[in-house]
Amino acid sequence: MNYSAFVVCLGNETTWSFILLLSSLFQRISGAMAPQPSIVFVGTPYISPITSPSGFEPSAAPDSLIPLLPSSPLYPLDSGPSLQPELGGLCGLETAALDGVLQKTAVDCMGPLAKFVGDVICCPQFGSMMKILQGELSSSTGSLALNDTEAEICFGEATDFLANLGANDTLANLCSLKPDNLTRGLCPVSGVAKFEEIVSKSSLLEACTSIDPLKECCKPVCSRAINAAAMQLASTTLTSLAVNGNLSDHRDKQAVNDCEGLVLSWLARQLGPESANSVFRNLYSCKVNRGCPLIFKDPSSVVNACRGPSPQNFTCCMSLYSYISELQKQMLITNVQALNCVTFFGSMLMKKGVEIDLYSLCQVDLKDFSLQVHGEQGCLLRDIPSNVVDDKATGISFTCDLNDNIAAPWPSSSSQNSFSLCASSNSSFPALPAGPTSGLQGIRTVNVMNLRITAYALVFLLYFSKCI
Repeated sequence: MNYSAFVVCLGNETTWSFILLLSSLFQRISGAMAPQPSIVFVGTPYISPITSPSGFEPSAAPDSLIPLLPSSPLYPLDSGPSLQPELGGLCGLETAALDGVLQKTAVDCMGPLAKFVGDVICCPQFGSMMKILQGELSSSTGSLALNDTEAEICFGEATDFLANLGANDTLANLCSLKPDNLTRGLCPVSGVAKFEEIVSKSSLLEACTSIDPLKECCKPVCSRAINAAAMQLASTTLTSLAVNGNLSDHRDKQAVNDCEGLVLSWLARQLGPESANSVFRNLYSCKVNRGCPLIFKDPSSVVNACRGPSPQNFTCCMSLYSYISELQKQMLITNVQALNCVTFFGSMLMKKGVEIDLYSLCQVDLKDFSLQVHGEQGCLLRDIPSNVVDDKATGISFTCDLNDNIAAPWPSSSSQNSFSLCASSNSSFPALPAGPTSGLQGIRTVNVMNLRITAYALVFLLYFSKCI
């Protein structure tokens, strides 16, 4: 596959734009010729209030700009989720009130892109949308949950509706959601009137009307209020509630979890779709950042090449790069997830006999563990909720935090399986560790920026990178 690339820098005192124009023809086996779409990467510097030094100003860049090539008709940048399907109501509701949330979900879960952003963007948004839909339905039914038959029908209508807006048609499997999530499950209370007799409405609304996305994960206010309300709802059927508040019986734990779902439905009913979506996405973000979603295969090749106190540097690092390059094909992750991933992988290697800090030896960065754009650039999403953006001018894009000088920290011991995000006594996310530039990616000089990546282009490159 032959291609030509042109890189242009555009900027003034406050902005840089990076545009990569990729124009080529590829020869199919049949001999037919098909045009490759223009690939557009546009970035604007982003100064994080947490990690950026004060007074950062990017250097001026050339004012010239190579005109963008028109996109291929095979991969239009302005099609798909922005088109309105000719559908009526959704689960008996008029869709006008939910239009913003539905459109956002369709874009966040767009077609082939969904599998790469499922854990951090698509599934949190899809889960939020379903709870909002459940809450909206309660206004006409008087119940915060659907029965089994209603749930089956409504869930199918919702996924079909999104698919007609351009979303992936396998969201149920991708996000592990099912019609049961719309029912009351084991929660003994589902009626709105009964719910409001039991739960302190004012306390719940005070805690969850607006939440701080940076503080909620470590010093939860809304999450704690939701759990307390769920415990109240489930208390009539709990059999194993201990004095310390712990639930030992699996069925009781499930009852509380199911009641938490109904609390979210009630909040959606009270807050309205847009406000509820903002709150729910922040709550989901805390769950997303607690672990590492990557799948780690047997690292024996790395262990064998890097075992002992003084492994051969070149052989060891090449083995490590080869292993990490497979991880880079999985999905986009957040900067906090990356910290969990590098900690987990490091502890795995230590348990198997690796004695030295391989990340420092081989100059591995945090974003080397996230999805790469055709091997050119890594992307770490921010630790606060992100969305895919459908813009008529720039196409389908999402925002990445590119912290180029942040090295992957080696775990302090083999027993450290995750990064302790909330170990710091302060209320905000701890500063990420700084380090050398990655040996995997070459020289990078800009510390933090936004990278807009055309979604169809990303999928196109990922697909054809396996074929050439």
